[in-house]
Amino acid sequence: MLCRMFLVFVCLSLYSSASSLSCRWVDHKFSHLSRTSMDLLDTLAHNSTNSTEDAENNFPNNLYSQASKASAEDKLRFSVQILEEMAALFVEDHSNASWDEQTVDHFLFVVTKQADSLHSCIKSHGHKRKNKKLQMYFKRLSHHVLEQMSHSAESWELIRKEMKAHLMKTDQLVLTKTKLN
Repeated sequence: MLCRMFLVFVCLSLYSSASSLSCRWVDHKFSHLSRTSMDLLDTLAHNSTNSTEDAENNFPNNLYSQASKASAEDKLRFSVQILEEMAALFVEDHSNASWDEQTVDHFLFVVTKQADSLHSCIKSHGHKRKNKKLQMYFKRLSHHVLEQMSHSAESWELIRKEMKAHLMKTDQLVLTKTKLN
């Protein structure tokens, strides 16, 4: 856990030193990191010892629909929030998931790098409120899925599947933004 916190700290430090990145990063690197993070989630599934069936889908499609109609900067801001919330979720205790720790750490590094690099593309770095509905969604995942299921392997498999869906939607949202610019 301390290692992950250090990793997030290092990534945030890298962000502050690399904040002069241009949005060209989105055109050239985002898709690669997005594929990498999805592949890492797939690797975690192969290392999993459970076979959880798909559960009720609480995926916030309406939030993505609203974000797809927003300005390019707001799309990026929404995507950054998803990636940050996802990273925070994976810092929780996943010892019951039987995942390879290096794969989880690599996944966290890639997702944090995506969030930091996307954040550098946002022109107005002023503090803008986070999407409360999205925050509540991730809190519900943490409390109602992970905690109520005692951070079991099954609960983490549900989370892994949800996060893969988020990565795919975020990828579409960001790529839509770049096609418009």
